[in-house]
Order: sequence, then structure tokens, then C-alpha cells
Amino acid sequence: MLMTLNINGKTVMRDAEARTTLADFLRDVCDLTATHLGCEQGACGACTVVVDGLAVRSCLLFAAMCEGRTIVTLEGLNDDPKIEVLRRHFHESHGLQCGFCTPGMILAAHALLARNVDPSRDDIVEAISGNICRCTGHGQIVEAIELAAERLRQANAPQGAAK
Repeated sequence: MLMTLNINGKTVMRDAEARTTLADFLRDVCDLTATHLGCEQGACGACTVVVDGLAVRSCLLFAAMCEGRTIVTLEGLNDDPKIEVLRRHFHESHGLQCGFCTPGMILAAHALLARNVDPSRDDIVEAISGNICRCTGHGQIVEAIELAAERLRQANAPQGAAK
């Protein structure tokens, strides 16, 4: 079946079976390999992408269900200044080791920061609660997102405002 999806700001028309998951469509058909596959049951969060502004598990959606929706993968955010801040703080806070969960964690964090510029620690924990990290645990990742949120708030503060 021919599918037309909006992926990373571009219209993508490709053939795929109706039962193709969004994760498989992104990886195998579109060659967007930052979307990782872990459990393929929606439990680990490695396949997290953003659909219409919300972080979702792409292994639980069929690609055909996403026609007319806006899909963003990590590759689609390469020029986004928030991503660079998140990457830097993940690195500085030691919020990554093997890197397998990192794309999903960063996309979940990005989706959170897009809708909440001043998230509480509880907001951050909830936003990444569906993403599993077996290397560092969530402590350093939460710290990285807190620091990134603070840095982004400072960058967007009016000139002369208290920091």
C-alpha cells in the first residue's frame, strides 16, 4: 500500500505493507535509524518519536495510522537549538553510556520542553517514565533535562532580567 506521511517536515510517499509499524517504516523504508527497536512491545521507549507534538512509541503504531500526522524523529531535529542543549547536558551529566536509549530519551525530553519551559522534577520523571535506561538509570538523565531546561530558560529570558 502507498503511504504518505509528513516526516521531519517532508512529505514522504513509500510503499509498505498495511501492518508495517511506524518504527519499521522509519528504520527500514525511510532509513531513519535513530529510532531504535528494543522490546517491540512499547515497554522500553527506545522507539520513541514525536507525533503531533507528543512522544509516542513507534513500535505500537502502524505507519498507515499516521497519514496526515506530523512525525518527528531525532534526525529531524538536527538543526533545533533545544536538541544541542539537551545533547550537551546529557554528555556533561553523564546521562548516557551505551546510547541505545538516548534518542528516545532526548525526544521525550524535547517534547516535554516544547510544551513546558519550566518543568518540575516530577514533570521530567513522568515524561521519561516510559523510557528504560539500563546503564545509567534515570537520575543523571533527569539531571541533564533539568540543566537543559534551566539553560533554555536563561537563553530565552529578556535582556537585563535576573538570572
